[in-house]
Amino acid sequence: MTGTTIDDAASSSQTPIKTTYNLNKPRAAYYPHPGSKIYANKSLYSKLAASPKTLIESHLCQPRSGIAVKIPAKSIFRLTTPQGPQVCDLNIWNLHNPRERFWAARTRQLHSAHVSTFDRLWSNLPYLRPLVTITADTLSARHDEWGGRVHDTLGTRCDPYVDKLISGEDNDLHCHSNLTRAVLPYGLTEFDVHDVLNVFQVTGLNEYDQYFMEACPASKDDYFELFAEQDLLVAISACPGGDLSQWGWGEDSDDLQGSKMVDCCRPLGIEVYKLNDEDEVLKDWIAPEVVNYRGNHGLKGP
Repeated sequence: MTGTTIDDAASSSQTPIKTTYNLNKPRAAYYPHPGSKIYANKSLYSKLAASPKTLIESHLCQPRSGIAVKIPAKSIFRLTTPQGPQVCDLNIWNLHNPRERFWAARTRQLHSAHVSTFDRLWSNLPYLRPLVTITADTLSARHDEWGGRVHDTLGTRCDPYVDKLISGEDNDLHCHSNLTRAVLPYGLTEFDVHDVLNVFQVTGLNEYDQYFMEACPASKDDYFELFAEQDLLVAISACPGGDLSQWGWGEDSDDLQGSKMVDCCRPLGIEVYKLNDEDEVLKDWIAPEVVNYRGNHGLKGP
């Protein structure tokens, strides 16, 4: 590696140099307009978020582990960092049909690569309907000087396969493994674990269009709040990278247990709330339905 820099070794196919083609400024491919079924009714969800509610369940996810919780439709649930900064990997399924699950890519297209209040987390095809709507975010769409933003749909969960590819060693301490163990009691398997929403995680794309991560800024009082549009199974992993202030992959450490990362790992919480006056608050709410496409993809019957 003599004479080779880190940038050379970790090269990107993308150039950091912008070229002028005299193009018009692009607009978002999907954008809100009055009455759109894509976007949340802000008046309704503001009322919902501000309405009195009662805590009915509280769950603690221990550091470097995962849990799964059933969330009834029309509930509000909060993901919390009760002891300070900690990254949370989130998976969501329709409780009654786990084939319907969170679709990170379409959510990214419909809203943005990082999500916050009033954005929705959408399900995969052939369903395509909101699983949840975000009703509160104490980190308030944080955006820093390096372009880092919070709650991303860009990355996916850490997993033992890429670690083995990089380091050549087996390492079970990953969000993919945490989520797999968490859902096994519900009849799901590793194949049901899907791309996550990285809650409380600050990420972005650098000048080479490469994914980067920064230390989690959450405090013990922060939370990310969501309204359950359907009956859900929700699984979270307290990332073994902790708050990501000391993260590192296997190729640059002899200690695969990540002793420095252990020191910055903390628990996560899930709090489930019931609206005190559900009928009044949700009188204008309509349960989301699957998209009624019956085109049969161009196939013709006999």
